[in-house]
Amino acid sequence: MLARRSLLAAGLALPALPAFAQTYPERPVRCVNPFSAGSAVDVVIRLVAQDLSERIGTQFVVENRTGASGNIGTEFAARSRADGYTLLVGSPGTMGINPFLFRTLPYKVEDFVAVSHLVSFPQVMVVNPNSPIRSLADLVQAAKARPGALNYATSGAGSTSHLAFELVRAATGIEMTHIPFRGGSPAIQAVMQGEVQVAIEGLPSLPGFLSAGQLRAVAVTSGTRAAKLPDVPSVAETVPGFDAAAWVIVFAPTGTPAPIVQRLSAEIQASLARPAVRDRLADLGASVIGTDAPTTAAFHARELEKWQRAVQLSGARVE
Repeated sequence: MLARRSLLAAGLALPALPAFAQTYPERPVRCVNPFSAGSAVDVVIRLVAQDLSERIGTQFVVENRTGASGNIGTEFAARSRADGYTLLVGSPGTMGINPFLFRTLPYKVEDFVAVSHLVSFPQVMVVNPNSPIRSLADLVQAAKARPGALNYATSGAGSTSHLAFELVRAATGIEMTHIPFRGGSPAIQAVMQGEVQVAIEGLPSLPGFLSAGQLRAVAVTSGTRAAKLPDVPSVAETVPGFDAAAWVIVFAPTGTPAPIVQRLSAEIQASLARPAVRDRLADLGASVIGTDAPTTAAFHARELEKWQRAVQLSGARVE
């Protein structure tokens, strides 16, 4: 079997699964991404879906169902048949933040089971290149000297960038004023134009600005330094244990047969182990993870606790 050979070639053994799981998938699998095409999450899942399609011989099709902060696509996946043919491409917004941000939500975290943690993306704290702030320590010192006087830009109230900054603010004891924008691009533009002092944004959208000298990176929010920005310290070097990286996790509707979840997880891990896939993801600034379902579920549970705390710190709430 092609899939079995591909797994063995990647150093992963196909689990001892029932016959129906070993023949799965027998028709196209839909991967629902609740955000727009071209985003970092979209690029990641399309790379993995293409490799799965080529190796297994059955199409893994990425379907973008956008709207309502990701809630429309996520609800669609939650309501789909639990047969392994509809999957959710989850990220902190829909599967970490929204369950605590929205007073009413058309889905529950419990509607899904974790399949595999594909990648994590560090977020980057950036300032104007003419700013005297060159490190997180500089920012903390400046903010404490003038509590509430410094501004930070984000892609919107309740966004991953907003809540990551709230975790930084709480961990360092600083007071700053939040300036929400409608998306990451205008927030970054505000920093470049000197309208705000600092912002946090996902790494994939920043390399061009950084290499052109239009922004200066002062810290990354992942637990360790980012391979793509090796000279930029992590927040954890100042605040031990800090980690507010974004991530991409594939979920399946609750009730999906465990053997199919195992099969999916093993195949995704095989795709992530392929050099061509790993190298392309590394180019995007992603840290490739590729964990099995139980490990992914445990990681997701910890992330829910962290983002719940961030939402509470921010005071953000959507009716």
